[in-house]
Amino acid sequence: MQNKQHKFRQHLVRSGLKATRQRELIARAFFATNTHISAEALYRRVSGRDRRIGLVTVYRTLKLLKEAGLAHERQFGEGRALFEHASSDRHHDHMICSHCGKIVEFENCEIEALQEEVARRLGFTIQYHKLELYGRCKDCRADASGGTGRIRAVGAR
Repeated sequence: MQNKQHKFRQHLVRSGLKATRQRELIARAFFATNTHISAEALYRRVSGRDRRIGLVTVYRTLKLLKEAGLAHERQFGEGRALFEHASSDRHHDHMICSHCGKIVEFENCEIEALQEEVARRLGFTIQYHKLELYGRCKDCRADASGGTGRIRAVGAR
């Protein structure tokens, strides 16, 4: 986490911005997560530590983390943005339960190779991609009532 904090501070300096206590606190809380998190959930985590932190400050800090290459913003339906750690060493895709909102990350070398093969065949060079599969998770399929219907962000790594 120290390295990520350092990289964030460097980005702030390059951007002519100050490494404020609030930005540091928000970044530290974000780096401490191991799931996809909304700005609102991150705000709830940090507002108890510093009442002067507002939701707008959290959004702005998440934007700075994205610009620094330390966070990715994901849209998994419902028009709600979730944020995850950017990891240059590991690409992954997502399965999203369309009922409860559970998010499962997965890696599959065969899918990656197939995408490259299709692109090559069509004369296309892939620069980046994302794969999102939507369906019902095991828990929602097993639950006769179909779950609560609320969206929850739960990462499974």
